[in-house]
Amino acid sequence: MDEIFTFDKIIKKSVINLEAFKSVSYIDMLFGFTCAFAIGMFIFWVYRRYFRGVVYSYNYNISFVLMTLITTMIIMTISTNIVLSLGMVGALSIVRFRTAVKDPLDIVYMFWAISAGITSGAKMYPLAIIGSLFIGGVLAFLSKRKVRKHAYLLIIRHTEEATDPLRNELRKMTTSLKSKNIRKGYTELTYELSLRDDNTSFMKKLNDIEGVTEVSLINYTGDYAQ
Repeated sequence: MDEIFTFDKIIKKSVINLEAFKSVSYIDMLFGFTCAFAIGMFIFWVYRRYFRGVVYSYNYNISFVLMTLITTMIIMTISTNIVLSLGMVGALSIVRFRTAVKDPLDIVYMFWAISAGITSGAKMYPLAIIGSLFIGGVLAFLSKRKVRKHAYLLIIRHTEEATDPLRNELRKMTTSLKSKNIRKGYTELTYELSLRDDNTSFMKKLNDIEGVTEVSLINYTGDYAQ
């Protein structure tokens, strides 16, 4: 009669059979880390090539390469012994990340690096390589698409005498009031508007209005401006 393996028996067998640590050969480690490093560098290149944020961070980009390698090492480790896998899950569950990710696309690169590390550590090299090439192609395709309308923030600082002429001029444009700050001697207005091209001749018209002291236009992407 075949022995019935319950969960507790599997745990005991895994604890006793500590020789399972030797199941990862040097060839598997070499292939796994080589594949992870190659994909990590590919992610590094894609992120640097198609970065569209405000400030590019070299250290943040390097973390994708290291994240891929570290995830590969973790998967290789926990695949050898069930006790290690349970202990690793418990250890990783107490990790807390405090760094705020402002660009949602950065989270995509994080999951990409982790997924590549998992597939490389699990010896699924074709899936890791083909999947990474496909994801990189999709990111390149979407990044090269031209956005017809660009959102901008129009900031105007003026005195009281420019209120009516400025209001009449802004009615000719499609704007949305975002904020209004009134201070001693002047008022600061912030509008959101969309432009199809780089024609900013309207700024000169606004600046020529008597009482307008400053007109600024900032490219707006939702969470941050540049």
